[in-house]
Amino acid sequence: MYVVLLKYVKPIEEVNRVVAPHRAYLDTLLASGVLIASGPQNPRTGGVFLIKGIDKVELDEVIAKDPFKIEGIAEYTVVEFDPIKKVPALEGLL
Repeated sequence: MYVVLLKYVKPIEEVNRVVAPHRAYLDTLLASGVLIASGPQNPRTGGVFLIKGIDKVELDEVIAKDPFKIEGIAEYTVVEFDPIKKVPALEGLL
């Protein structure tokens, strides 16, 4: 599983310009089951993705296709982890 942290490197006006295609792309990842959750950080300096079920090469491809990456809107930091402890309700999801 991966936590992907996005940090905006462009002004918020440019971020807002690309939000719609970025979120449409995330919808495709949700539908495929790869994306578990995503959303903006608070304060709005970037975003967070929770990704599962793919390897690092596939994750790099997912990031490369994100409109925020294509437009140079954000930098990405990837943290891979093994969710050993979790609430029972998440057992099948993670």
